[in-house]
Amino acid sequence: MIKKILYVLILLSFSGVYAQDTFKTMFYNLLNFPLQEPASDRLDELDIILSNYQPDLFMVCELNNSSGANAILNMMQQSINVNYQMANFTLNSSDNNLGDQNDLQNLIYFDSTKFSLEGQNQVTTIYRDFNHYQLKLNTLNQDTDPIYLNVIVCHLKASSGTENQQLRLQMAQDLTSYLSTFSSTDYFLLAGDFNVYTNSEPAFQEFINPSNNITFIDPANRMGSWHNNQTYVDVFTQSTRTATGLGGTTGGIDDRFDFILTSTSMVNNPELQYTPGSYQVFGNNNNENCWNVAINSPDCAGPLFSESIRESLHNFSDHLPVTLNIETNQNFLNVPEITLKQPVFEIIGTNMVTSLLKLKINTALHKNNNLKIYNTLGQVVKTIFVKDKTINVDISYLSNGIYYISLNNINVQPLKFIKVN
Repeated sequence: MIKKILYVLILLSFSGVYAQDTFKTMFYNLLNFPLQEPASDRLDELDIILSNYQPDLFMVCELNNSSGANAILNMMQQSINVNYQMANFTLNSSDNNLGDQNDLQNLIYFDSTKFSLEGQNQVTTIYRDFNHYQLKLNTLNQDTDPIYLNVIVCHLKASSGTENQQLRLQMAQDLTSYLSTFSSTDYFLLAGDFNVYTNSEPAFQEFINPSNNITFIDPANRMGSWHNNQTYVDVFTQSTRTATGLGGTTGGIDDRFDFILTSTSMVNNPELQYTPGSYQVFGNNNNENCWNVAINSPDCAGPLFSESIRESLHNFSDHLPVTLNIETNQNFLNVPEITLKQPVFEIIGTNMVTSLLKLKINTALHKNNNLKIYNTLGQVVKTIFVKDKTINVDISYLSNGIYYISLNNINVQPLKFIKVN
């Protein structure tokens, strides 16, 4: 009997039954970040949200500018994982004749130990671009058996009515045309704020049309007429608010606008598939009383998401994020942490600085590089050329507040200092 058990265990170990890795994805409508004030307070709320979930792949829309993009990246690197990177920030290239929407951009952030960005593209539509990013999984077999994940992020035309439905359909058809050149076996995620009120809307039907080269499915398996329908409270994502003055919509939680869909190639596929039952609206406790109320209301309480998390979600955006786990039967590379015998760079003395910031640099490792100082919005306020072991930096002209120092092309934790009088 013992021999038989040993034989089964050996077979399992060689067959790779246990060789499986999972990564976490999140999509979030950022509600005009950072132009919607107060930007610095909202970044703190986003810090709380992302630190709680810690996505490996973070997909966003309603990002206004590169400063906001960099601010989010810096925060994620400082608070969660220094290995986060983002795709190239690009401005919307679609026609803006229908409302000047060129300040609403899409982007992805990703854990660079798990993914490599292989390429990105924009799909121009009548209203706003679809943004296509191709990621390669950093697996042990990536040279001989690479896995590519195609990520599409979008933000369809808002508002009800037949005319707006047709604009959403036209956008969806533009994506279908773009995807017609890809193989039906390619792996795709489609994440975005669809602004649809029911699964029967033409744009949503276009996404799930089985005659398309790439057909998408709803991992939540919650098809229906979602708008103001308490039956679908578990997938409601908008609006988190009833109070005015915070920006966005104030109708209370009663719509399913935000989605992560997968291609049919990711159904029961050991190489890459979504984890059944993992689709979730982050912050939604599936409380039947959480309907047409604010997400921080006691009516939205439950065991999954605390009042403090729901408060941060309420304060940051009028949308809730959606999340989905993805599995692969390959293993990610085990990237060991490299411990240096001496710091790459450090502040000499206190990090409460009035006028002169003193830095010590490990020039043997990183000579002829640049240090950059960022404010809390992610804007570069000073670039410092590294040429000596110690550097004195005049910061007397900076406004009081928190700043961060990072080193170009070196993956190290940024330093923080506070400018004071």
